[in-house]
Amino acid sequence: MFGREKIAIIIGEFLGVAVLTSSILAMTGRTDFPFFSAIAAGLAMGLMTILLAPHSGGHINPAVTIGLWTLKKVETTVAVVMIAAQMLGGLAAWRLNEYFLNTKLSDTAGKTFNWRVFVAEAVGTFVFTWGVAAAVSRKYEAGMKAVVVGGSLLLGILVASFASNGILNPAVAAGVRSWSWAYATAPIVGSIVGMNLYTMVFEAAPAKSKNRGSRKK
Repeated sequence: MFGREKIAIIIGEFLGVAVLTSSILAMTGRTDFPFFSAIAAGLAMGLMTILLAPHSGGHINPAVTIGLWTLKKVETTVAVVMIAAQMLGGLAAWRLNEYFLNTKLSDTAGKTFNWRVFVAEAVGTFVFTWGVAAAVSRKYEAGMKAVVVGGSLLLGILVASFASNGILNPAVAAGVRSWSWAYATAPIVGSIVGMNLYTMVFEAAPAKSKNRGSRKK
């Protein structure tokens, strides 16, 4: 039922989100300054991109998967499998870190919908997925792709952290106990807008034939 390729996708996306979530929890448990969390997330994302991109795609984020799906770069069934694995990875990291800390993680999302949080998460994800779209469009090799994707996540988190927790990832939001409608939906909106806008404006058009439009002699 599941071939090696699908198993690699499931395990890769599960582990990728779990590692990313744990790296963010490790920083937020020690400092409230968003710069350090952004660095940890960017480094983790870059490393996971190098390790997992050839096997699972290295999305490590439901918003990224949905954004690429709207560009028809991911099949629907594969996208569903990836998102399920990503969400499970976030939840597993949550429970594992509670076990390590021997205490329950507190909810940091707030109980009411906040438009500032929504806009901040959407704009931050726009910045992040703009870089992802560039890396995919230009077909960067593993090292360059890791730098661009990891750096874009770092910048996106810093931008969003002015008004939100700077998560930019629904699966990670569940794992770090920052789950709400804003944190769940805003990254998806930002990803769809960011990726599609980059593709429409900057993606290289197919080269035109030199003889196109010329008259036959």
